[in-house]
Amino acid sequence: MILEKIMSKNVVTVGLDESLRAIKEIFDQGKIHHLLVEEDKQLYGVISDRDLWQAISPYLGTSFESVRDTATLNKRAHHIMTRKPISLYKEADIFEAIRIFNQHRISCIPIVTSEQHIVGIITWRDIFRLLEADREALCRAPD
Repeated sequence: MILEKIMSKNVVTVGLDESLRAIKEIFDQGKIHHLLVEEDKQLYGVISDRDLWQAISPYLGTSFESVRDTATLNKRAHHIMTRKPISLYKEADIFEAIRIFNQHRISCIPIVTSEQHIVGIITWRDIFRLLEADREALCRAPD
């Protein structure tokens, strides 16, 4: 199966200079775990929610919060993103994505054109959803 059939096409992106304050607001909505960082419609990086939590102060929103803690929200996307992320084309097959997930410590793969324009994203959860949906076919004993 090719990735185009299972990738998420509604990708949330931010620019290289987006503040961590704005990025935190996106993640706080709770619908996604990865943002793709782009400039001029080209992929430059990936930010996971874990990257964000590692970059901001754990004291934000507590009674111990200081000006220094709040200042961590002024950092920019390019400060914390994973640069030159591993990506695939939409024509790649699911087993290529699985191989990448198994060989690297990543949880998403941006799907791009040959010009590095973002067209989608796939996560290991997308693959698990596919496996769950096709469980009967996968578990059938061969004749």
